[in-house]
Amino acid sequence: MDHQACNDTTPARKAPQAAIGQVLIEALPYIRKFEGKTFVIKYGGSAMKDECLKNSFAQNVTLLRKVGINVVLVHGGGDAITKTAEKMGIKSTFVHGKRVTDSDMITIVQMTLAGKVNQDIVRLISEHGGKAVGVSGLDADTIQALPCHNAETLGLVGEVAAINTAYIDLLCNAGLIPVIAPIGFDDEGHVYNINADDAASSIAIALKAEKLIYVSDVAGIQAHDAILRTISKTQAADFIEQHVITGGMIPKVISAFQTLDGGVGKIHLIDGKCIHSILLEIFTHEGVGTQFIAEQGNDDNQ
Repeated sequence: MDHQACNDTTPARKAPQAAIGQVLIEALPYIRKFEGKTFVIKYGGSAMKDECLKNSFAQNVTLLRKVGINVVLVHGGGDAITKTAEKMGIKSTFVHGKRVTDSDMITIVQMTLAGKVNQDIVRLISEHGGKAVGVSGLDADTIQALPCHNAETLGLVGEVAAINTAYIDLLCNAGLIPVIAPIGFDDEGHVYNINADDAASSIAIALKAEKLIYVSDVAGIQAHDAILRTISKTQAADFIEQHVITGGMIPKVISAFQTLDGGVGKIHLIDGKCIHSILLEIFTHEGVGTQFIAEQGNDDNQ
């Protein structure tokens, strides 16, 4: 810092300095509250593609870890899988938004998710001063899977059967950030491609996480031309019945409340296209996304 700048007391400088100071002070009680807690973050969408957003995300995650919060990342990578498959002459097919995964495709999923995508995230966090470790769901039996209910159509697409938290806990206790590729396996050794949202939810429940944060391409739950800062289970049911919440948002909302029922403290849906959205959601009174709570009345932003 240029200390001479501190002697500049012009109104133009004092105003932004005061604003920055207020933001830092506002963050303090939240930092105290969440020290030693575990946040599971599902990382996907534009935040994984745009260089500026990728760097912002890595900075946010590193800061969370530096202030004593255990951070566990679960990432997607569907676009990267599709591009790799194209290069290898393999066509990607989807049914109801899920990738049909045969033996050739699961090899590409492993190679891409647990390889380049995973290691690029680890490298980026390291560049910003964090200490991350790439983890496949195959490592230390972390994600145990079963075939999905329509395996005849989707092939090697799996559902989470169990999460072994021992390895994740070991890494967090060492001050590291686990970066988990959502791949699992069953008792017979078959490897499965697992939806990243589902994997993040299961991991958050197994870790008894304080928060599960979905970093996506939507600003939150929209109702009546406004983003809801807080939504309870009762409100969500009403909005679904009234067709305020529709389409692909319905399963996301249902999944969020199932995760809450599983013992996770709060769920947050935030826009990864917003710079520093994680910090703004967690460390400010207003937040920037939608938080899901079990009952109305527990509606403080954090």
